[in-house]
Amino acid sequence: MKLHDDVHNYYEKIMLDRIFARNLQDKYNDDVMADFCCTVLNQLPARYIRYDVDMAFYLPQHERIQMEQKVDIAINVAMTQVAKRDSMISE
Repeated sequence: MKLHDDVHNYYEKIMLDRIFARNLQDKYNDDVMADFCCTVLNQLPARYIRYDVDMAFYLPQHERIQMEQKVDIAINVAMTQVAKRDSMISE
């Protein structure tokens, strides 16, 4: 078993889906996006799984919606932090 290949945090998938839905990958460069993703994920609980399809099948709809809302809030916080950092750099 290769742990890094077999197990991952389901919040990572939700986060990436939401980032792409907002086209944030076009707004920030790769370095900023890496820090951005860490900032988002550090605000969220871990939900480790082996297969995404299991979560899609077994996760109740209301829990999925709650997870997406948590990710949206974490993304908004990260965007605020990036904006603050950028304004400090440009001063």
